[in-house]
Amino acid sequence: MSKASERAYRTIREGILRGRFAPGDRLVEEELAEYCGVSRTPIRDAIRRLDGDMLVRWEPNRGAVVASLSDEDVGDLFEIRALIEGHAARRAAERADPATLDRLDAEVAAVFEALDSGSPYYMETFLDANARFHDAVYDMAGSERLREIRQRLVDQSVVLRTVRQFALEDLRRSNMHHADLIAALRAGDGQWAQSVMVAHILAAHRRLAGAE
Repeated sequence: MSKASERAYRTIREGILRGRFAPGDRLVEEELAEYCGVSRTPIRDAIRRLDGDMLVRWEPNRGAVVASLSDEDVGDLFEIRALIEGHAARRAAERADPATLDRLDAEVAAVFEALDSGSPYYMETFLDANARFHDAVYDMAGSERLREIRQRLVDQSVVLRTVRQFALEDLRRSNMHHADLIAALRAGDGQWAQSVMVAHILAAHRRLAGAE
């Protein structure tokens, strides 16, 4: 894939995950080319790749649209995420290194600070720190295949839908799960780490299901 195609893919994907393009929105090549600053050919490449990621689907007489998810789809995605991330946490516990664990501590501390400060940007802080936290767990897990599966099958727009339903105490509880996971990783206890991660993911699903 060319650099232009890669840039278009990342830009459109980020737009979908951040809600810039909502479920059901048509993806018009001309508009996307202007948005991404590339020609239409890289846009076509990017849309095909997003189709493979299940973030885009094709509809008769409409072309490419942002995929929407049923409640059943969301439940399936959370179950898949719990399996994948639980396994990643188990692997990470076997390979944890002090420097990465210190990074995780810093992310947890940053979220607590944002929640306690009353900052109007606490949600952005949480989202960014949450993404970095889970990415770091995959770094320690040491499996590019696992990371690829997560990226392709775990729809991050579901993560965004979930946290938008969270009150401050929900965010605090989620961040406490992260702190518990760090303790399991520092102990090198894979079973504990897996259990914490699975409970963390499924708790988020219960919160989302209860809010809708």
